[in-house]
Amino acid sequence: MPIYEYIATENGCARCAPGFDHLQKLSDGDLSCCPDCGAPVRRKISAPNTIVGNSHLTSEGHAAKHGFTQYRRAGGGVYEKTAGKGPDFISGD
Repeated sequence: MPIYEYIATENGCARCAPGFDHLQKLSDGDLSCCPDCGAPVRRKISAPNTIVGNSHLTSEGHAAKHGFTQYRRAGGGVYEKTAGKGPDFISGD
């Protein structure tokens, strides 16, 4: 179920004047008034929350969950472990 954002079109209460979120089904109609004070509201158009590319697959938790070890460059030829099993540090020396 999507979360829609609403904002008061006239003077509203502390909830609807700055805007509020409302979880509702796609089949439900838009709200016409604030659930708290009854002030008229309209739905705001907001940016959707989407995952772009496969960046969510390279997260530290995802790598460790699938048995991989991930290292981050610490500088000077030294790498430190960020996820998974293995030595805490790897150096080129």
